[in-house]
Amino acid sequence: MSSAMAGAVDLSALKARSEAANRPQPPGGAAGGGGQASPWVVDATEQGFQNDVLEKSLEVPVVIELWAGRYPREEQLSAELERLATNGGGAWVLARVDIDAAPRIAQAFGVQQVPMVVVVVGGQPVDAVNGAMPDAQAGQWVTSLLDALRERMPAIAEGEARATTGGEPEEPAEEPEDPRFTAAEDALEQGDYSAAEAAYQAILDVEPANEQATAALAQVRFLARAEQADPSAIARADAAPDDVDAQLAAADAELAGDQVEAAFERLVATVARTSGEDRDRAREHLVGLFELFPADDPRVSTARRALARALF
Repeated sequence: MSSAMAGAVDLSALKARSEAANRPQPPGGAAGGGGQASPWVVDATEQGFQNDVLEKSLEVPVVIELWAGRYPREEQLSAELERLATNGGGAWVLARVDIDAAPRIAQAFGVQQVPMVVVVVGGQPVDAVNGAMPDAQAGQWVTSLLDALRERMPAIAEGEARATTGGEPEEPAEEPEDPRFTAAEDALEQGDYSAAEAAYQAILDVEPANEQATAALAQVRFLARAEQADPSAIARADAAPDDVDAQLAAADAELAGDQVEAAFERLVATVARTSGEDRDRAREHLVGLFELFPADDPRVSTARRALARALF
């Protein structure tokens, strides 16, 4: 493993990721429903979808409300989503899509019933709800989902603090070291990947939603794979572009050799030329590799945009 790669997966840097995100700027020209202007609500079109939704989701989550002009609009749901987006102060963006005017977007998300609400993070949908739901339920769903994403998208927490206090969020008190993580990191420093993996898995068995342990577990598993990476896997994959297993192994070998862009480009190309289960495997493997780097790494941002284009 190169020193550059070792630094990229430094587990001690996990908590520092929350300092990487800057406060987002309002999207220009956004307008909410009912004639009420809101800087955090945008009426998305097919032409503007890349910028207003996919690109924006690289900074903050984007909640998409898909509706159809030929059906009665769920005004309460729409109004509640706008209220939540406005109160969030830029922690997330609401994008409204009339599927009658944007059939390609409807096809991309497989819309079968409206309204449909989809959350997109990093250029990819992470959750969705089909059909009408009470406004209170909509609020609870959005709130709970954003809570789950808070560590992955630190701007959410910052935006909520600004919306609540009207100013800069207070610096959190330094938390004491968690002995469970200390034990896992000690095992990793000794090169005992099995013990480190078991320690992180034990945390997740008790706290399945622990984002830090989830990310650390993915990193430990990659380090274990990387030690076994065979450089000849790259040549084998180049000779067999339709062999998805070969592409995954080659991407690991490239990443272990500090060929980060090459690994990302290989998997994006695999996603673009495959479908079904093979496409899902390649996408999930690529997203797992993204988690090995800081959220603001420009190589990750570039690859996420390329992945979004390949998917949509």
